[in-house]
Amino acid sequence: MAAPEPPPPEGSRPLSALLGGIAQAAFHGNAAVTDELLRGQLYPEAPPEEFRALRAKMGGLLQSIASADMDLNQLEAFLTAQTKKQGGITSDQAAVIAKFWKNHRTSIHESLINQSRWDNVLKNMNWRVDLKSQLRHIDQINTPVAIVEMEVGKNGQC
Repeated sequence: MAAPEPPPPEGSRPLSALLGGIAQAAFHGNAAVTDELLRGQLYPEAPPEEFRALRAKMGGLLQSIASADMDLNQLEAFLTAQTKKQGGITSDQAAVIAKFWKNHRTSIHESLINQSRWDNVLKNMNWRVDLKSQLRHIDQINTPVAIVEMEVGKNGQC
């Protein structure tokens, strides 16, 4: 039986929620999530310039992680490098980012894939091969005919 996870460090909930808000705005196209909303809900005491710096740093990190579609090993190496960098992130922030990415990687990746499609997509495909075995005047013709049916639709429509 695995040991229970330690309680999250103080301040990790707002950071996790900030990452969720950034993901909603940047990757899922939710225009209702604005920087002002995030600051007012998560960091109301923070000065605007301090919040903008945190938002920009976390947004940049999340964008880098998502665009590379990092697996957990790559993520660990990336975050370790960020903690050692001057003006980087703390180890507590790295832990929150790692947990967030572990939980949201699939949905962010799928959203990025859907955003990258700009044309029709293949919805369904059926095929069969018919074999003409004889005609009225020819006993053995053995001519195969392939029939392919493809259903194409707009991206995002079922």
